[in-house]
Amino acid sequence: MEKYIGWIIVGTLAVYLLNIVMPVAWMIPALLAWLVPVLMWPTLGRGIRTQSLVLGALGIITQVFSALHGVFLGWTMVLTLNLPLLAMFVAVSFLSLTSSEIEKNSLPTGKRAAIKTAIGTHLLASVINMSVLFVFGDRIQQNGTLNRSQQIILARSFCSAAWWSPFFVATGVALTYAPGMSWQRTLLPGALMSLLAIGYSIIEVCYFSKDEFSGYPFKVNTLTMPVHLAALVICVHYFKPEMNILNIICILSPAGALIFMKCRPRVKTLHSFIDNKLKAVGSQFVLFLAAGIFAAGVKSVILVYPELFSLGNSTFTPVLFSIILGLVIIAGIMGVHPIVSISIISPLLLPLKMDPSQLGFLFLSSWAISTGSSPLSGVGLALVSRYQVSASGIVQSNWHYAVMMWASASLMNICFFVR
Repeated sequence: MEKYIGWIIVGTLAVYLLNIVMPVAWMIPALLAWLVPVLMWPTLGRGIRTQSLVLGALGIITQVFSALHGVFLGWTMVLTLNLPLLAMFVAVSFLSLTSSEIEKNSLPTGKRAAIKTAIGTHLLASVINMSVLFVFGDRIQQNGTLNRSQQIILARSFCSAAWWSPFFVATGVALTYAPGMSWQRTLLPGALMSLLAIGYSIIEVCYFSKDEFSGYPFKVNTLTMPVHLAALVICVHYFKPEMNILNIICILSPAGALIFMKCRPRVKTLHSFIDNKLKAVGSQFVLFLAAGIFAAGVKSVILVYPELFSLGNSTFTPVLFSIILGLVIIAGIMGVHPIVSISIISPLLLPLKMDPSQLGFLFLSSWAISTGSSPLSGVGLALVSRYQVSASGIVQSNWHYAVMMWASASLMNICFFVR
């Protein structure tokens, strides 16, 4: 069965999309999704298995406890809470088929190369996601490693796309855990935060770093696909506001991948991708399904003891926004996945009757800043394992960036969401 994991993952997305058109039993996509971690468990890394076991165990314990006190959210909530996120993750994974082969020409250097690499990485990462990091990193690395300036530009430019890109799983998480959030309302402040993050990084690399920057050799047509696809998502969401943004992405991403696919023949390439590469998202299935059980457990306990977890007559002030954002960023840098922190925070804050878009912006900011600053995030681990970047060096290079972006996000919250 292990050789069919890629097809099971595709089946999860297909049945999820079928549910959009004509609803079928929720247990079918849920069964397919849960089959993935069962089959992949022996091949998963120790870290992901440990974290998933802890989350799952805590979720089961809290739900058993809550059930004994008369509260059970139902199997649908427990088993499918993060299913839309997984469908989105599978859908955007197909976009890696659109990435070009590594360019063979020499690397550009200097300030202009840093600017072009930062902007290009950001725009491509906003649609293609993780594969961009490897394509660019493999091209500009020297002797199997990246220097400090290259690491800063790649990691921050990549992660800052989480602030606004509908193709980032961060957007799906925000939409899921901040019910009622309007992606259109977080788009402008998120885009401005991305510009600040990229601008801050470019200035640091160009004027304060001693490393000579060697960047990626971009061509104009490299950005054709992400610009067109992002514009299409925005247009569809504008003319069909009643359509869930996650569903739009789940439909358009595979379609866009087929249209902009670079390799030929298409059918053979697609078949190879499903057989050999798509199983890489299996670790996300394990973590997100376990996080769903944990989140459902947290909600159950809160319903058992509403007075204990109630913030009373508190309001979601700018100070509270900044405190929570800072705590999530610190937890993220220490290795706590943002989905875990968000699943804990969401049920505590939702009773405050705050602006859901403001809550969504909090989640997006915590995701973008923590993943761009931590050696233990997916991006950080990729830099450490693939390009021999020092874990302590990542923290030393990014602590001031995390503080600056935390302060900027807190200010942006006041400008756009506080009345």
